[in-house]
Amino acid sequence: MTTSIQRRGLGAVRDKFNVVFCDVWGVLHNGERIYGGAVEALQNFRKADGAVILVTNAPRPSAEIVQDLLATGVPSDAFDGLVSSGEVTRDLIADYAGQTIYRLGPQSDDGLFAGIDVKFGPLDKADAIICSDLELGRAPKDYAQEVLDWQARGLPFICANPDKFVEIGDQMIYCGGALADVYAQAGGNVIMAGKPFPPIYEKASQLVLSACNIALSDQRIIAIGDSARTDATGAANIGAGFLFISGSIHAHELGDINAPDEAQIEKLLAPTGANVVGYSPFLVW
Repeated sequence: MTTSIQRRGLGAVRDKFNVVFCDVWGVLHNGERIYGGAVEALQNFRKADGAVILVTNAPRPSAEIVQDLLATGVPSDAFDGLVSSGEVTRDLIADYAGQTIYRLGPQSDDGLFAGIDVKFGPLDKADAIICSDLELGRAPKDYAQEVLDWQARGLPFICANPDKFVEIGDQMIYCGGALADVYAQAGGNVIMAGKPFPPIYEKASQLVLSACNIALSDQRIIAIGDSARTDATGAANIGAGFLFISGSIHAHELGDINAPDEAQIEKLLAPTGANVVGYSPFLVW
């Protein structure tokens, strides 16, 4: 079957774009190792006078994630800046300053609340729920009864990580977005600012302006990511080109990881409305 989807590296489309918004987990690394080809591709784009902003749904402040990336070996010349879902979610949390929130997520996400005057408390005292991620060892279905309680109380559910899954090595781990879906299906009010929603991209574009001096009106953006739901939809929402990384969370749906079924890729991405400029199993130049 002939498709319009073509296998391409970033270098093949470089002339059409001057800004990259690149996903992190699943594109730059898989939680255990860094992808050298992805690093090289981003370095080459910057050498050609392009701007690279890493855009991630990690539920932590941007500065913390940058420190972790540098510590694990991602070179500083591979990107100009980073915007996280945690960073833009802090603006949502700030709306509840002085109020009580019910918190779901690990202590490693404490930085999400640094400097914001909110109190953590029990559900019956809470004005909102904030979920950075699921509790260790629990799946979305394990919250079925709690979800009904939250909905009955009419509590807004602020989700700091819109991703449903994350790849850690060869395992898929549930993320906050999977629980947010369950709550939304139960009629609950879910609030998110990470991908695919506009706030995270607006912050990324402002960072391109401040860090690279490329005016908002002059930014020709290509988004790179591995998720149809967040990355492809987000690219469509902002009118960016989209380079799909097929060898990550959708790999099991697409056949051979190194030679995926292009018809299946097209079927997967078509509903998002993204302007797909190409795909690659892994990001390369």
